[in-house]
Amino acid sequence: MQKRITVFDTIRGFTMLSMAGFHACYDLAYLYGWEMPWFTQTIFQDIWRASISWVFLFIAGWMCTLSRNNIKRAAKYAVAALVVWVATTLVSVDDSVNFGIIFCMAACTAIVALARPVLDRIPAVWGITICLILFACTWSIPKAVYPIPHLAWLGFPSPDFVSGDYYPLIPFLFMYLTGFFAARTAQKANCEAPAWAYENPIPALASLGRHALPFYLLHQPVILGVLELIYSVR
Repeated sequence: MQKRITVFDTIRGFTMLSMAGFHACYDLAYLYGWEMPWFTQTIFQDIWRASISWVFLFIAGWMCTLSRNNIKRAAKYAVAALVVWVATTLVSVDDSVNFGIIFCMAACTAIVALARPVLDRIPAVWGITICLILFACTWSIPKAVYPIPHLAWLGFPSPDFVSGDYYPLIPFLFMYLTGFFAARTAQKANCEAPAWAYENPIPALASLGRHALPFYLLHQPVILGVLELIYSVR
């Protein structure tokens, strides 16, 4: 039986805490009117956001090579994305989440599952190089608007498209595939992962990383509930 590489769980757990911190700052700045210029008026917000979402996508792409059933994984992500969309549409605290990061992970996982025979023919190092170049070259595509309806999921939002969290296939599929090809590179090297990759120095973080999806679904309602409670007793 293959040992679990716990370093991924630990990194994912740390990133989940970072995400919770990011969303707490976002809520305080944009929903509660706190003056936080370091967050709202500098590039730090974009860097912080990227450090979270890129790690999620890269690790999810890597995990595709280890999963027994990627179609099942994609379906699980799709259900979670639907739950997020319904909840954020019904509870109008902020803009509803249309094509957010969980949708992106569902779509990317399904694409890899269906295209695996083709992807496996691409040399892994070339795959990483091509995907990183495409990610950089297409980064600005979803930042514009296009007079084409119903293609926001792909990366071409129309003028009336709004989302509280937006991760279309272009460019983020390429970051996901970078993780996929990086895993294949490591596997083709045919060497054992270093001992530290199997160690579990921070069990709480590793446990959180193994339960990332429930944490993702629950963390924002909990944050908003705590903030509402604090403000209601002031």
